[in-house]
Amino acid sequence: MACPDCGPVDRRGFLKTAALGSVALAASAAARKFTGSSETLVANLYGSLSSKQKGKIAFPFDHPLRSKVDANWMITPFKISEFFTADQQGMIDEIFRGLHNPEFIDKVMYHVQEDAGGLGNYSVALFGTPGTGAFEFVLAGRHCTARCDGDSIQGAAFGGPIFYGHSSMSFNEAPDHPKNVYWYQAKRANEVFHALNGKQRDVALLGDPREEKGTDTVALKKRGDRIPGLPVSEMTRDQKELVEKVLGDLLQPFRKKDADEAMKYIRGNNGVEGLTMSFYKNLDIGNDGVWDVWQLESPNMLWYFRGAPHVHTWVNVGPEPDRVHSCL
Repeated sequence: MACPDCGPVDRRGFLKTAALGSVALAASAAARKFTGSSETLVANLYGSLSSKQKGKIAFPFDHPLRSKVDANWMITPFKISEFFTADQQGMIDEIFRGLHNPEFIDKVMYHVQEDAGGLGNYSVALFGTPGTGAFEFVLAGRHCTARCDGDSIQGAAFGGPIFYGHSSMSFNEAPDHPKNVYWYQAKRANEVFHALNGKQRDVALLGDPREEKGTDTVALKKRGDRIPGLPVSEMTRDQKELVEKVLGDLLQPFRKKDADEAMKYIRGNNGVEGLTMSFYKNLDIGNDGVWDVWQLESPNMLWYFRGAPHVHTWVNVGPEPDRVHSCL
């Protein structure tokens, strides 16, 4: 089963990068001395950069690189462990942790360690200037694109499209995805499918999912464009309540501020009833009828969970394409 955006990790290479990553963020002990919101720490990080560092990882706010998202990429060619001082690494560690639910962050750090050998092997870019009303911190690497924007992007949750994923224990995961920290989300989505009647299943279950094409993967459809799958508006009350639980599970990894903002935009577009849900049978690991690939979509939201050969999740929650505004 092919994964177009990330290659399998060589075992020897993984051990080497894991060692480097753990040494690099031995600053993690130092990381705990930094307190404050992620936005505050981004401002502190920016202020700590030398002119040489800024010349390599700081960009204008309207730089096109800011809106990019992918499954396995470095937003700048500089590893955190090699480019930043120990204190700066500590701030980055704390910024990243602060973007997540404190009750889920250990699982996120587990996937970061297993997928890439630790946060030290990821990369960072800064856009704009903190304090001006237009800035954004972006962290990228294998199975992660995370953002901290200080609400600079009007109408966009998470500061723009994000990505999270995990390849647990094997590049080609088993049907039950053992130890994958995000598989619980697909299990919840499958509860919705099993609650559907036969006619609804015929509408919701499709063949091939969308291709993974970097930023194009999360392109939102225009209002009026057909969205494949079963509209949640055509579900029963009990089925809709299950979709609400899916959304709760999807937002569980993230800090309350971002989760609440995402739900505000979802509810502002006809709420849960404005979504369409679809499942895809052609990438069913083990042919067990537990759908590894599924999505929720509306004109202002895409949450695409591609669980084959391991978990890739593409997220874009924001304004409809013809209503995009940003603080430039």
